[in-house]
Amino acid sequence: MAVDKELPVKDGTTLAGRYPAAKTGLTETPSGERTHIGFFGIRNAGKSSLVNRITDQELSVVSDVKGTTTDPVKKAMELLPLGPVLIIDTPGFDDEGKLGSERVRKTKDILRTCDIAVLVIDAEIGLGDTDKELLELIKERKIPYLTVFNKTDIAALHEVPEGAVKVSAYTGEGIDDLKERLARLMPEGHEKQLAGDLVSPGDLCVLVCPIDESAPKGRLILPQQLAIRDLMDAGAIPVVCRDTELQTTLNKLGTRPALVITDSQAFKKVSALVPDEVPLTSFSILMARYKGFLETAVKGVGIIKGLKDNDRILMAEGCTHHRQCNDIGTVKIPNWLRSYSGKELSIETCSGNEFPEDLTSYRMVIHCGGCMLTENTLKARMEAAISQGVPFTNYGLVIAYMTGILERSLRMFPFLHGFLKEDADAGA
Repeated sequence: MAVDKELPVKDGTTLAGRYPAAKTGLTETPSGERTHIGFFGIRNAGKSSLVNRITDQELSVVSDVKGTTTDPVKKAMELLPLGPVLIIDTPGFDDEGKLGSERVRKTKDILRTCDIAVLVIDAEIGLGDTDKELLELIKERKIPYLTVFNKTDIAALHEVPEGAVKVSAYTGEGIDDLKERLARLMPEGHEKQLAGDLVSPGDLCVLVCPIDESAPKGRLILPQQLAIRDLMDAGAIPVVCRDTELQTTLNKLGTRPALVITDSQAFKKVSALVPDEVPLTSFSILMARYKGFLETAVKGVGIIKGLKDNDRILMAEGCTHHRQCNDIGTVKIPNWLRSYSGKELSIETCSGNEFPEDLTSYRMVIHCGGCMLTENTLKARMEAAISQGVPFTNYGLVIAYMTGILERSLRMFPFLHGFLKEDADAGA
């Protein structure tokens, strides 16, 4: 039976009002799954006006005063024919003074997250030195981009590079063409799968989702939601249970599952219950593959066996949330690391969009699955660590390594077999 989210319940409220997840978390495309489109340029180039025109909303404050946009402004929306996107309006890259420098830094941070960059040029001025600097940064990060000349309704155009788009945010001229061009920048046929490519239609798959004090109230975490949907899209049959009911679930299935996916925290318990011939992995490991850094994470995990007293370790999370008393990133994994290594370790954390630029003082970086971050953001963090000689891995691989089941948890990925060893001696 379909339930109307706006249907009043006994106290007069609506289902969506009483259960916000019914309105948002379970029905909207999460930020990390949206195409991120950033608008960049100098102050007063008309970025905010252009964003407002594309979104058909007064999303950003606009004025003739330079520097009106002081912080990145984001809007999640459906942009046809592209689909679910996150539009990001950024401060002018030529901002000045101490605050201006901070705004420029934030703009660079946004650039690291983008799938598409739009360089907005003031057609009255033409392509200036700051625009060229931005263009070099965009090319350096290998981000698909469009160069857009704005204010064509009042400006005699300077020389326009081949492939540039001419628009007027004021009149709307060229906006439809801009949207079409943006859609064509995304490669076709690049549909990633979280777990669907690991199974066949009709396969039974068991998803182990512990419900403890750190589990979100009334919902599943995003990687679990994504896995369920991906398996269903592949024609497989996901069976969801808690770790406490896993043995009962396996007994009642009557056949061996084609795949078992567990929360990494339950790896040890689940591995003992699931027959060795049944493929077993974790949501976190699948997210590392989905976000494009699994191989690097596998290579990096072996550093654990070489940890020394006073080594600094960075625990990085892609989202901010209220931490429970037994939080996985700040409590459980740090405690397991100290116990496993027998060393006095200095463990620090960062979360959300904050990530240190200088990582050279860290022995390793251990990242979450990154479900709330874009693939580009995670790859930028990975590349920053590797370029500074710092191993980069993730929660699920660290737990699998310390519980002695790393090889088993990765057995289903042939591309890893060439260098994977249980002791991960390459990182030692």
